[in-house]
Amino acid sequence: MLKIHGLKKKFRNFQALNGLDLEVDEGALYGFVGPNGAGKTTAIRIITGLLRPDEGTVEIAGKDAIRYRDSVKDHFGYVPDEFGMYDNLKVWEYMEFFASCYGYSGLVARKRCGELLEQMKLSDKSDAFVDSLSRGMKQRLCLARAMIHDPELLVLDEPTSGMDPRTRMEFKEMLKELCAEGKTILVSSHILSELSQMCTDIGIIDAGRIVLSGNMAEILKKVNDSNPLLIRVCEKREDAIRILKSEPAVKTITIREDDIAVRFHGGRQEEAILLRKLVEAGIPVNGFIREQGDLESIFMQITSHDMEKVVLTGEE
Repeated sequence: MLKIHGLKKKFRNFQALNGLDLEVDEGALYGFVGPNGAGKTTAIRIITGLLRPDEGTVEIAGKDAIRYRDSVKDHFGYVPDEFGMYDNLKVWEYMEFFASCYGYSGLVARKRCGELLEQMKLSDKSDAFVDSLSRGMKQRLCLARAMIHDPELLVLDEPTSGMDPRTRMEFKEMLKELCAEGKTILVSSHILSELSQMCTDIGIIDAGRIVLSGNMAEILKKVNDSNPLLIRVCEKREDAIRILKSEPAVKTITIREDDIAVRFHGGRQEEAILLRKLVEAGIPVNGFIREQGDLESIFMQITSHDMEKVVLTGEE
């Protein structure tokens, strides 16, 4: 649905994008994350035709989005972080105004706008003035406006910024429903726990380049498999450490209060063999589990350029 290759953009002496490559498959709910200044907003502005790149290509639905910006606009809807509102309009007037921009009028426009307001749970607010809406309602209204022309791709820049937890949860469920209906969604956000629960795929941008991209479940599984084993014993800790030190797959051993944290290079089968050795040696093991990883830990490791660093405390 969306293909980006070799995207570069420089502002005076600042290289905002430095060869950005990104691909969003049809039907994906793709989370786009990165630290401030990494190039997220610049990339989104180029995707949506608000900015021209210095180099690189952007394809939306198989069309050159840079060369044919006007025709490509029919294929995507854009929800910016700071939404431009006509506060002196009522909600239905706001929707019908934008419907007219896409060539809808009369009964067709009213029907389409009514369907979208109902989908965004704003039907009861259709007669309210836009400036009377809460931030969450305004963001839902912006999403409804972005879908007037029924685009295949939705691009959302920090859509849940400033929302309270309940409103964020409701908005997240709406995006999941849209994805289930066949929409392809690119969403940027700093709320990483939210993205991990919502997205099918993830892309982490740092210094203008994608440093990690792929299926969310597969990425989290790889991180979990590389995380340390947490082993807890009732007694005989020194004997347990001695056995662990003799194992070639054990790379580091760290004491974390009651746990022995083991950097272990092996799969599930090797884990089971290690556990059996401990039990057969008479070690009373009452805890044996991989430490769970999350999107926050991946993000911090990658964006701090510290993927390979191992910090040990209380090493035996």
